[in-house]
Amino acid sequence: MAQWTSAVGAAQLARLLTSQQERPAGPGSRRPPAYRALADGIRLLVLEGRVPVAARLPAERELALSLSVSRTTVAAAYEALRGEGFLESRRGAGSWTAVPAGNPVPARGLEPLPPEALGSMIDLGCASLPAPEPWLTRAVQGALEELPPYAHTHGDYPAGLPALRAMIAERYTARGIPTMPEQIMVTTGAMGAIDAICHLFAGRGERIAVESPSYANILQLMREAGARLVPVAMAEGLAGWDMDRWRQVLREAAPRLAYVVADFHNPTGALADEDQRRRLVDAARAAGTVLVADETMSELWLDDELAQERMPRRVCAFDPAGSTVITVGSASKAFWAGMRIGWVRAAPDIVRSLVAARAYADLGTPVLEQLAVNWLFSTGGWEQAVALRRAQAGENRDALVAALRRELPEWEFSVPRGGLTLWVRAGGLSGSRLAEMGERTGVRVPSGPRFGVDGAFEGYVRLPFTVGGAVAEEAAVRLAAAARLVETGGTGAAAESPRTFVA
Repeated sequence: MAQWTSAVGAAQLARLLTSQQERPAGPGSRRPPAYRALADGIRLLVLEGRVPVAARLPAERELALSLSVSRTTVAAAYEALRGEGFLESRRGAGSWTAVPAGNPVPARGLEPLPPEALGSMIDLGCASLPAPEPWLTRAVQGALEELPPYAHTHGDYPAGLPALRAMIAERYTARGIPTMPEQIMVTTGAMGAIDAICHLFAGRGERIAVESPSYANILQLMREAGARLVPVAMAEGLAGWDMDRWRQVLREAAPRLAYVVADFHNPTGALADEDQRRRLVDAARAAGTVLVADETMSELWLDDELAQERMPRRVCAFDPAGSTVITVGSASKAFWAGMRIGWVRAAPDIVRSLVAARAYADLGTPVLEQLAVNWLFSTGGWEQAVALRRAQAGENRDALVAALRRELPEWEFSVPRGGLTLWVRAGGLSGSRLAEMGERTGVRVPSGPRFGVDGAFEGYVRLPFTVGGAVAEEAAVRLAAAARLVETGGTGAAAESPRTFVA
């Protein structure tokens, strides 16, 4: 019986491999043999999770034709991978990816490191900050005081607690977007919200238009739901959306859904202006596409000027009939990742459909956490906690930017005015190989291709504003050490053992 659970086509694997661009070899350095480079490329794809474990690889002849190399080169690469434990084969069943005994199975998302690894490894993989105390403790205490009446009920609220739905609706209304509680569904984080929307609107094989780059975990969620992702390139720097490209994709591909992050885009940090929002909503309406607007970063402006200026209106403000835009919000980015409360704002009939479908998913969201968020909203604690979060993220951003400019002056980036992430062009180096070498130098960083479709953005890495001060400086030092290892093909002097840090 075959041991593989999925398959990677020759053309797809070739695209992923050819995206791994490296800086030209320097004087005196030698390129590895072709078979070794191919084996290293496949191994790296497995380690990053971009090719899953137990995925059947194409036959040697097929891959050789797609890569324009000899079959002997592919056969030698496969043999090297088998010797290293990254490939298993059986006559008649083919070859499939594996990991050597004792190695953890690679994650395909951006999961945080386990706590026991944080002492020696600086984690720049997860864009999340510690809780803004004392507001978490106060919110939980307030929730406990409100809990007794709910404890006498079944505790099952598929649409969310009525009090929290009303509070969220009131907050939209206060921003000039009239909203009824019937337009709100409370979910288990923004991921839960988008998962429910995808299952309702985009069945297996349906097209979903996504920004390119976009949030890695959402892209993976959509892939695993069977969606066909249609990338739409972002403009350079912080310019945001390219509306000509969006109109073309929506008109020609006619995707069922489009997913966008208009407020401090993840990973680039771009902030879409009101004209871009209006034109995108108009284009989606004309194409019959449902536009999912992720506004989980919308309150995380970091510059004082933005605090005094008027932020662009929410995307749903340009859809007064409510027929085109579905909005997703969350407490997890602006407050704390451990507060797994999200919400959907949509037309009442869409909310009813989402609630009905929830019976076959997670049934509902924890009552105590909903009460905690409702306490924050109703007491003013939310505004004070988010202000604390902005100050912390802003200080971290400035420290990281200064450290990168000092240690890696050839790396290019635009400094965003908000959000939690910096999108960095890594001076011509492979982001995938930087991620690999970063594990050796003591810094965990996600590579650019995690945020693209089919191997795009190999020359980028995403750096979140999760560390500051001396830890940000040390992170930049370790990244510079990883860059040197990439430049020498990993054969240069090994980095010193990472110092233990308590962030």
